[in-house]
Amino acid sequence: MRESKMNEMEELFGEARRAADDLYQLRDTYFPANPAEKISELQRKSDLALSLLDSLPLEQRRLPIQRRTYEFLRGKILDVFPDYRKEAEDHLSKAVKLNPSLADAWLCLGNCIWKKGDLASAKNCFTLALGKGSNKEILCQLSMLERRMAPGKKIFCFPLFFLSHVMLMKMILRRARKQYVSEARRHRELGLSTIADIQQLLQRLAKVSLPESSENQAEIVEESIQHAKEAITLDVKDGNSWYNLGNACLTSFFVTGAWDHSKLLQSLKAYQNAEKDERMKSNPDLYFNCATVNKYLENYERALSGFEAAALKDPGLNAVEEVQKIVDLLNKLESLLKGQARAKRHAALASSRAADNLNPSYKRITIDILSEGLNKAVAIVGKVLLFVKHESVAPLYYLVCDSNQICYVLSVYGISNDAIKEGDQLTLLEPYYRHVDLSWKGKDVETVASTLSAPQLPSGRNIVKDKVKPLDNESMSLKWTILVPCGNLVAKGSAGEMGYSAFFKYNKKERVAK
Repeated sequence: MRESKMNEMEELFGEARRAADDLYQLRDTYFPANPAEKISELQRKSDLALSLLDSLPLEQRRLPIQRRTYEFLRGKILDVFPDYRKEAEDHLSKAVKLNPSLADAWLCLGNCIWKKGDLASAKNCFTLALGKGSNKEILCQLSMLERRMAPGKKIFCFPLFFLSHVMLMKMILRRARKQYVSEARRHRELGLSTIADIQQLLQRLAKVSLPESSENQAEIVEESIQHAKEAITLDVKDGNSWYNLGNACLTSFFVTGAWDHSKLLQSLKAYQNAEKDERMKSNPDLYFNCATVNKYLENYERALSGFEAAALKDPGLNAVEEVQKIVDLLNKLESLLKGQARAKRHAALASSRAADNLNPSYKRITIDILSEGLNKAVAIVGKVLLFVKHESVAPLYYLVCDSNQICYVLSVYGISNDAIKEGDQLTLLEPYYRHVDLSWKGKDVETVASTLSAPQLPSGRNIVKDKVKPLDNESMSLKWTILVPCGNLVAKGSAGEMGYSAFFKYNKKERVAK
C-alpha cells in the first residue's frame, strides 16, 4: 500500500513537471497578434498545472524530498508570467533552502529576482547554480544578465540591448495605447500587463545604476561572450546557445563604439549556426536580431527578409516598422541621389584641391575612379551638402559631393549628430569597393559598397572605417559611405591644426578624417 502511494505521488509529480515544461514551451513559442491572449492562455495552463500539484495529499507534500520538489515546481509555474511575483520567489527560495544542490531551482530563482531589478542577487543565484555543475541554460542566462549589467547608464534593456531610449519609449507607449505591453519573452526582466504597470516598470528600472566606465562595460560584455562560448562547448548543436553568443557579440559591437564590423560578422555567424537548430525556427527574436545585424552590415535585402519573417512569427514585434524604415530610407536616399543634378550648383563647395595635410602617400581620386575591391593608397575628398534626416537614431546620413560633382551618401556610426555639419570637407582614405544587388517587392536597387580603412594608432587599432557606394543615374542606385571614427581626427582651421578624440564635436569648416 505504501509503495502504491509513493508510485502514485511520483506519477503526479511527473505530470506536474511535464505541465510546467509545456507551460514554458507555450511562453517561448506562442505569439498571437493580441498579447493578452497569450497571458490568458498561460493563466489557464498554469492553473491546470497548479491543480495537479494541489491534488497531492497535504501530508505527503510535507515529506522532505517531496516538499522541495513541490516548492520548486510551484515557484516555477508561478514565475512563467512576465511580471515579478513575490509568491513565486517565496516558493523558489524555500526550494533552494530545502535542497541547495538543486541547480534548476537556483536558475528559476535567479530569473524571478531578475524581474524585480535586483541584478546582483540574480547573478549570485546563477553563479551558485553553476557551482553545482556546468549547465548550458544557466550559462546562457548568466551571459544575458551580464549584458544587462554592461550599460553604464540607466537605460531600458531588451534583448536588442543597443536600441535607443527614444525608440524603446515609443514602442512602450504605442503598445500601452493598445492596453497591453508585452516584451517579456524578449527579455525576462521586463513585462507589462496593463498601462498601470508602466509606472512600476520605470521606477524599477530607475533603481538600476551601473558602472560608467566604458572599459568596465567592455569587460563585462567580454565575460558574457566567454560564458556564451562555454555554453556552446557543452552542446555545439544547441541553437539557443548560438543565439545567445550572437546577442553577446552584437552587444560588444555597440559597447566598444559601434565601428568594428568583425564583431557584426561574428554575431551573424552565430545566428546562422542557431538557425540550424530546428527548435530555434519558432523564435522570432532570432530572425529579428539577425535582420538587425544584416541592416548594420548593409545587407539590406537580407535584413528586409529577416524582419518580414520575424513579423510573421510574432505580429507583436515592431519588425513591420523596421521594414518600413529601411524602405523609406532607401527611397529617400534614392530621391536625393537622383536629384543630384540640382546639387551641381553646389559644386563650388567641393574642394578642387587636396587637403593641405593629406599624406603624400595617398593619391587623391574621385568616386568614379574607384575600382572593385580594396583601393590602396588613395583618398577621396568630399564636401558635405546635406544632413539626411530619418527615423532611426543610428547611423547618421549625409549627402556629399566630390570635386567631379558626383554625389554620394555618407553614413556615420559612433558620433553625435552635430559632429559633422553641412559645409564640412572630409577626406576618406583607402576605399574598398563591393557591388551589391538588392531587390525588394519588385523594385531593384543596384549599389556598390566600399570599406575605407585608415592609418593605425601605435596600438594597431584602426582609426577610421568607412563604406562608399557610387551612383548610377539610370536606375535606383544608392551609394554611401560609413565613417566610424575610432581614434583621432585632425581638423584644419584658422587656429591651426587640432586633434579631436573619437567622439568629438566639430567647430571648424574643414575636416580631414585620418
